[in-house]
Amino acid sequence: MLNDVYQEAKTRMRGALKALEEDLSGIRTGRATPALVERIPVEYYGALTPLQQLASISVPEPRSLLIRPFDSSSLKAIERAILASDLGVTPNNDGKNIRLNLPPLTEERRRDLVRIVKHRVEEGRVAVRNIRRDLIKDLREFEHEKLISEDERKRGEEELQKLTDEYIQKLEEVGERKEREILEV
Repeated sequence: MLNDVYQEAKTRMRGALKALEEDLSGIRTGRATPALVERIPVEYYGALTPLQQLASISVPEPRSLLIRPFDSSSLKAIERAILASDLGVTPNNDGKNIRLNLPPLTEERRRDLVRIVKHRVEEGRVAVRNIRRDLIKDLREFEHEKLISEDERKRGEEELQKLTDEYIQKLEEVGERKEREILEV
């Protein structure tokens, strides 16, 4: 019974960590990376589709991205989606490809991005704590239904706390790594 709770906790906390990593990959640093634009939603035949499903994205130079649509009719839609995104970059359309030239980040913009990273890490911490809270509630229900003893519940809560601390530490490390990346000139 307790092992099932631990497995569920690990799975859900790992999911929260993965969600944070994916979320932070879309935040711009000083270098160009396809992750900046991969998840931009593009209106394609009436449905919102991630850009990575509509085009190949490459990095020909450190500060530029080259987007080659698989279907040339989607070029205008991709261009509109990039303009509507919060990237703050104007796409250059040559009729077949879209080039994005990323200007260097200003000090003020870097600070704003670090603030955003800290906020997202805090959201990840809250998610992990919510998982802990839900599972502790489950343990208490199990104890109330006489499925586990009070000692097992306490041991389970301690294990969940250790797991929570471990995943919060991992979230912090991911956030610090992203902050260093942003502040790197």
